[in-house]
Amino acid sequence: MTPLMLAIARRPDLWTEDTFLRHYPQGPFGMVDSIMLRFPEKVVFDDADPEEQERKLALYKANQLPGHDQHESIDYPAYAKLPEAREIVMKVFAAVSGERLGRVMINRIAPGGVIYPHADTPEHCSYYSRFHVVLQSAPGVRFRSEKEEAYWETGAVFWFNNALEHEVVNDSEIDRIHMVIDARCSQ
Repeated sequence: MTPLMLAIARRPDLWTEDTFLRHYPQGPFGMVDSIMLRFPEKVVFDDADPEEQERKLALYKANQLPGHDQHESIDYPAYAKLPEAREIVMKVFAAVSGERLGRVMINRIAPGGVIYPHADTPEHCSYYSRFHVVLQSAPGVRFRSEKEEAYWETGAVFWFNNALEHEVVNDSEIDRIHMVIDARCSQ
């Protein structure tokens, strides 16, 4: 974790390079900074007709919009700027016998911050498995999934079912920083 954490410390600008999750309307990530390493290409539906926008969004969510695969993630510029992340990503991907690499992001929650209760979209959860790599944490960080609560120390790697309602509360004295890796796994 140390080489990646040092690289992030040298590039604090990466935390504000992409604010998509933080500013997503009604999203649970208003108190989260993210470094997007891999993410789907952002699709903008700018039709004047709201009904046509809704129709296209429904097709996109069903992965039936021509020319778009909602499960395809692309490398974002930060991935090249943090080569230390690639080694960790590839080790996790190999360890879980990954077949397709999806989203990869580094999320930071400041002391007192939260990721509000939510469940991820069923389409995404049924396609990818979600893994977390704990880059920095401390007692006081609480991760809740449904009725279970857990705390993972720095260096831990875990899978969880992100289709279930979950939330994170950082009542520690330091930033909670996790790398999130989505991998398609048949096993």
